[in-house]
Amino acid sequence: MTNHLVRHATDLPEPPYDGHGHRRRTLVGEDDGSVHTGFGLCELRPDGRVPAHVHSYEEAVFVLDGAVILDLPDGSYLLEKGDYGLLPTGVPHAWRGAGSTGGRWADMLAPVPRARYGHDTQAVPDLPAREPARVDVRDPRTRAFGHFEPAQMDPGKQSQELLAATASMRTALLVYSGITVKMMIDGDLGAVASTMFMVQYASDGIIGTHDHPFEETYLILEGVAEATLDGERYRLEPGDAAWAGTGCVHGFVNAGQGPLRWLETQAPQPPSRHSYRFTRDWDYLRAALEEKS
Repeated sequence: MTNHLVRHATDLPEPPYDGHGHRRRTLVGEDDGSVHTGFGLCELRPDGRVPAHVHSYEEAVFVLDGAVILDLPDGSYLLEKGDYGLLPTGVPHAWRGAGSTGGRWADMLAPVPRARYGHDTQAVPDLPAREPARVDVRDPRTRAFGHFEPAQMDPGKQSQELLAATASMRTALLVYSGITVKMMIDGDLGAVASTMFMVQYASDGIIGTHDHPFEETYLILEGVAEATLDGERYRLEPGDAAWAGTGCVHGFVNAGQGPLRWLETQAPQPPSRHSYRFTRDWDYLRAALEEKS
């Protein structure tokens, strides 16, 4: 059984809007063999809404375009392009359009919703539609939200002020071997089943083949990637998505002229040790043992 999948943006069908002006395009789900990851693209018309409901899974969201309003029991929040947030399991919430602006966002659902249980979603009574507050990661009242700007991925343009504008020390910028990682949603934001972060490769960025004891998804936002998934090669461009199941051996190379950037998720959360199993390490050991014999 294939333990990975690739969705090219040009091949994705356009689902119709429902009666409330909302639609969701599933990129990774139960039918794909995923256990821990549901991943999709949501769109809401300016006058659209998603009535109040709860999930028996955790939901992480990242706004790709436009703006939407998220209603929660403790308040309403305006989420604009670059904003992200966490909806813990069992928290009532509703979505509505932001006036003249529609919105589009990616959602990561962990564990995967199950069709036989009504997609693990239950309608609940309406929530108050309050005046929405904008996301401010320095404000404790919006501690479940954050904001991302592409400039945060450029190591040459970092400043103490920019690094301070993050929801926690653990969501700070990480830079290594041509790859920049900006953690967005993790345990410090209350996540227990998943993580969501941004990854950028410099022009010479590359990571060798490896696998994990968890599932990963990738939504390409900028540039071109050459991905290897269990020995098969794929060219990924903006709008394309890929999923690597547990044990899928995968690696990436920046195949374009400029930076390569994608949104990445992991579920369940990585263990504190042995998150990565690099092919090159075991090849090295095998060669060393053969040389001695």
